[in-house]
Amino acid sequence: MSKIRGKNSKPELLLRKALWAKHIRFRIHRKDLPGNPDLVIDKYQLAIFVDGDFWHGYEWKARKPKTNQHFWIPKIERNMQRDQFANQQLTEMGYTVMRFWEHQIRKNLQACINQVMLYLEAARLGRIPVKD
Repeated sequence: MSKIRGKNSKPELLLRKALWAKHIRFRIHRKDLPGNPDLVIDKYQLAIFVDGDFWHGYEWKARKPKTNQHFWIPKIERNMQRDQFANQQLTEMGYTVMRFWEHQIRKNLQACINQVMLYLEAARLGRIPVKD
């Protein structure tokens, strides 16, 4: 468990490097925002999370652990509840929340980057209200 990274995971670093290469500037791991988003672009009120497939319950109904269920199931379900609560709080604060699964970033990084770029372009064109 001590080897499991909560910050600066490989998928997160891949996303950060790709966005930085596109000249998108952001802040990382903002502790003052609910859920401590992995990336925050304040000007456009965008919070981005990189969720681990296991830790955040990707395809949870089909992939529940078979061993030590009394420990893992409540732990992962609590993570999922916390994610929903953070999304709700950030939305109420005026942020748009994007969540990417680690497998999405590893297999199709360009699609994730395109999603962020489309949002930013729409915000620049005034289709999405932004913070001045």
